[in-house]
Amino acid sequence: MTAATLLPDPRLEGTLSVLAPDGSLLRPDLVPDDETLLSLYTGMRRARVFDDRAMVLQRQGKLGVYPCFGGMEATQVGAATALEHGDWVLPTYRGTALAMVRGMSLAHILLAWRGHPAGYQVDPELHILPFYIPIANQIPHTAGIALAEKRRGTGRVAMAFIGDGGTSEGDFHVGVNFAGAFGAPAIFVIENNGWAISTPTSVQTAAKNLASRAEGYGMPGVRVDGNDVLAMYHVTREAAERARRGEGPTLIEAITYRILPHTSSDDPGRYREETEAQAWKSGRDPGKRLRAYLESRGMWSEAQEQQVMQAMEAEIKAAMLLADQAPEILPEALLEHIYAEPLPEMLEQLEEIRALGALE
Repeated sequence: MTAATLLPDPRLEGTLSVLAPDGSLLRPDLVPDDETLLSLYTGMRRARVFDDRAMVLQRQGKLGVYPCFGGMEATQVGAATALEHGDWVLPTYRGTALAMVRGMSLAHILLAWRGHPAGYQVDPELHILPFYIPIANQIPHTAGIALAEKRRGTGRVAMAFIGDGGTSEGDFHVGVNFAGAFGAPAIFVIENNGWAISTPTSVQTAAKNLASRAEGYGMPGVRVDGNDVLAMYHVTREAAERARRGEGPTLIEAITYRILPHTSSDDPGRYREETEAQAWKSGRDPGKRLRAYLESRGMWSEAQEQQVMQAMEAEIKAAMLLADQAPEILPEALLEHIYAEPLPEMLEQLEEIRALGALE
């Protein structure tokens, strides 16, 4: 299905778009500078190459269960690029593209998806928390971090991502309400990809859209085409600037689609018709959309594309070598990096683990 024959999708009604699916320009006033344009495109390409390779590595037994994001990268790359150095980012388990843009190394990401403890010991200078596996836990954390930065007067913001299914969790409501009540400089991004594993959004909520919930929390709610990286960059920058002015949090609903399985262990053919996924894959691919626009301006060529691809392949190869050299996992590591000061029961458990090791 080509962009010319692409049918309208009701999920996108009322969303902001800067580029049409075919790459033609809809909002010239919202196009960033050339350096940012190229950064957004290369960020998406790097993320997509890694995602494709990670799925292969999982099939080869070199990664654990992997939550793929291919086709959704514009939401994460656009939002992450809009932030400043020092701002906080709290990703979901599907936030690998987000982590890449914010500076997490590929070797670190590979270790995380191998379940190695080193993969969850994030460089504090990056101001990004580890991938959140429990659904919606990151939302109250985001509100707390944002409020702390507000009281310190740093001008920093905290941004969290969550899926459409996660907005039905209690922690989501508690965290967003807290941020609204205290005017915390937070940005909450809902990656509405249409599916909470096998449950469609239309089944999990009667709300016409998820951004409308923002009114109940006393903050703006914005709906954006999540496969348009320029639109995502724009709305996130606006939300960040608003937060830095002391005007409180923003809720952003990014409409995208999960064209791939929920994880490398999922079979989406058991619960959905793949014709819809194919329409998004062929007609609304975020990378192809921006590349078409760049080519129309003479800013991108096939030679540049191959340079990015080759550099990324070399980077992945080097990252694999580093990840393979990680030290053996010790049982004690299960209790590390949980609390700043270990709880008494954790110290007891640590002694038990060491005693068991001494018996072997």
